Amino acid sequence: MSQGAKVTVREEAEASAAAFVQSALFARTFREGMALVEETASYLDGEGRAASKELSRDAAMSYAGASMRLTTQLMQIASWLLVLRAVRENEMALSEAGEEKYRLEPLSIAENEFEFAGLPKTLLLLIENARQLYDRISRLDADIFSQEEPQQKSGDVAFQQRALHDAFGGR
Repeated sequence: MSQGAKVTVREEAEASAAAFVQSALFARTFREGMALVEETASYLDGEGRAASKELSRDAAMSYAGASMRLTTQLMQIASWLLVLRAVRENEMALSEAGEEKYRLEPLSIAENEFEFAGLPKTLLLLIENARQLYDRISRLDADIFSQEEPQQKSGDVAFQQRALHDAFGGR
C-alpha cells in the first residue's frame, strides 16, 4: 500500500458518518423523531390543552414549564434530524452539519429534575419518549461528529499493524 492510499482515522470516521446518514437506522430514527414531534403538537393543541385547564394552579404551572421544555427539546431533535437529512440528500456537506450551531446540547441537570407531580399521564409519556430519543440522538451526534481522534491502545493489534505499516510499508 502506498502512502497516498493510506486512510486516516478521520477519513474512516467521515465514511462511517456518511454511511449512517444513508442507513435504514437513520431513516427509522428520522421517522420516529418526526412522528413524536407531530404527536406532541397534536396532544398539546388538543387533549393536552383541555387537560391543563383541569389541573391545580401548581400543576398547571408545572404543565406550562414541562410543555415548553418538551417543545424546545423536540425542536432541537427535529432540527438535528433535518440537518442530517440534508446531508443524506446531498444538500449539505457532512463537515457543515458538524458545525457547532447544528450540534445537540447535552440536557442540563435542571431539565432532568423537573417536578412532574400532578401532570397528565400522556404528557409524562411524551416527555419520557422525547428524553429517550434525545439521549439516543445525543449519542449518535457525539459518535458522528466527535472532534477527537479515537484513542488507540498500543496493545491493539490493528494499532501495531498500522504502526509497522507506517514505519516500513512504503519501502
